[in-house]
Amino acid sequence: MTDAAANGTIRTESHGRVLRIEVDNVAKRNAFTPAMMAALSDAFTAFDGDDAHWVAVLSFAGDHTTAGLDMPKFFGPKREPRDSPAGNVDPFALKRRTLKPVVAAVQGLCLTIGIEMMLAADIVIAADTARFCQMESKRGIAPLGGAHFRFLTRTGWGNAMYHLMLCDEFDAKRALEIGLVQEVVPAGQQMTRALEIARRIALNAPIGLRAMKEAALKYIASGEAMAIAAIPAIHAQVMDTEDAREGIRSFVERREARFQGR
Repeated sequence: MTDAAANGTIRTESHGRVLRIEVDNVAKRNAFTPAMMAALSDAFTAFDGDDAHWVAVLSFAGDHTTAGLDMPKFFGPKREPRDSPAGNVDPFALKRRTLKPVVAAVQGLCLTIGIEMMLAADIVIAADTARFCQMESKRGIAPLGGAHFRFLTRTGWGNAMYHLMLCDEFDAKRALEIGLVQEVVPAGQQMTRALEIARRIALNAPIGLRAMKEAALKYIASGEAMAIAAIPAIHAQVMDTEDAREGIRSFVERREARFQGR
């Protein structure tokens, strides 16, 4: 098996002033490995420092956005930790983020970290096949990539708690209704539409766009800073529990979890 087949790949493709960044691990429904996560961070970092590209489009190969994490490679005896260099752009925008515009195109299954990555973007175009679920609490843990506050700022308290607490699956129409995505298009057109929007954005003055985005981020910075600062405590609270271990076991064994609240 090649390294790409085992770990997935991250590709980039230039479209004038727009850089397309594509996630490809189709054999595993684009489940993320540590190597893919590091490569995606590298791609965003290169984009951020590249004067030739003014807008990025984050896309996903195949029929699905992502099934989430390739769990055995992040947890347990087969884990493959791989940290990005300090100062890299964070795909979840919890640490360093790019001030350049980012458009995300999603389709099919868009689970857990897929939602968190698209929420780290500025605009989301969804195929009508898209299905969303923030299911961490079904696995005995909690969202750690920003959903605990970005879901809230995008959709409002009631909508956020409804889906974060139910851990339910909902469709693209519902995502559009609550503001989680900005447009829904027929399946197969999401990438074309995202590139079209990115090209239109790239017609505008890049310095002005970055200044506007930075100012908008400053408006919510205090709330985000506190939410991000809370992530280590959330991690400590949920990860070293029997429920977390049961959640991972149930995922690997493909069965319903039996939580004990400890």
